[in-house]
Amino acid sequence: MGAVTGQDEIVHIGGYTAETGGRAEGVVAARRDRATGELTPLGVVAVTPSPSFLVRHPALPVLYGCNELPDGLVSAFRVAPDGGLAPLGVRETGGAEPCHLAVAPDGRHLFVANYGGGSVAVFGLDADGVPGERADLVRHSGHGADPRRQEHAHCHMVSPDPAGGGLLAVDLGTDSVHRYEVDASTGRLTEREPRLRTAPGTGPRHLARHPDGRRCWLVGELDATVTAYELTPDGPRQSTRVDASGRAGHVQPSEVAVGPGGRFLYVGNRGVGTIAVFALDGPAPELVAEVDTGGEWPRHFAFAGAHLYVADERADMIRIFRVEPDGGVPEPVGEPVPVPSPTCVRP
Repeated sequence: MGAVTGQDEIVHIGGYTAETGGRAEGVVAARRDRATGELTPLGVVAVTPSPSFLVRHPALPVLYGCNELPDGLVSAFRVAPDGGLAPLGVRETGGAEPCHLAVAPDGRHLFVANYGGGSVAVFGLDADGVPGERADLVRHSGHGADPRRQEHAHCHMVSPDPAGGGLLAVDLGTDSVHRYEVDASTGRLTEREPRLRTAPGTGPRHLARHPDGRRCWLVGELDATVTAYELTPDGPRQSTRVDASGRAGHVQPSEVAVGPGGRFLYVGNRGVGTIAVFALDGPAPELVAEVDTGGEWPRHFAFAGAHLYVADERADMIRIFRVEPDGGVPEPVGEPVPVPSPTCVRP
């Protein structure tokens, strides 16, 4: 791989491999020009089955990926300066199709959402960031209103409190968000009642926290909504609810994130192929722009500096946008970057 200069940084891209009907071969590295936002793919740096979501350790050069398989795995890699990945270990997640993972802010534990298994797994991380034996596995129970998608629990996201101590686990199958206390020494989870229950048939997928620690927004994959919550000591309290897209047609929201600066909320909408931009300065999120991504299936996106990178799973590409901090609206930059079946882009 080519040298990475001070003007560059490495981006890793996860995707679906043949094991899950995709065309990726594993984790791809790309070089990012900080000034222009340009991405230069460097090739596959880890051959691993369907690493559908990736996350970095907060303090160590370690990357984690969930292998979204019938018998779920989590893989850890040491990251070289040139973006190369050296395997550090593989662990069984204890459930089917893990689709999301997150590291505790103190770097001591790794949380994994098992979608098919409807469960949350916890792993202790040693001083080098290597996952140990599974510390806990909590299975959700129940079902939702949609007999096809909500026949049982489907945990879709794990969100540790950036201030430490707590974990939110979003469950699409049961229309709920579970609240857990995390034991800092053992990693064991204790559920806090009451759990948050969404409107029936919402199918909550991902949530985004505001940097102020007082607000969050939850996207409904099944009913195409964004619901705003106040984060209180007694749990999230719903404030408002809006449509995730202003477009006609089938809308299936994917990723949601608060932009740099905290003034705008961004939602990926599969089906209509857009990123919706909401202003957050009023009582409810207000749709200010909806930008075409050039594909129909924006699965994930991430910010890096002044740029936004959108992974379109079905169009086999990463699309690059520049985001003006004042207006918040993404403007496309250059041509799409070809990457097979990308499901996660991690600057």
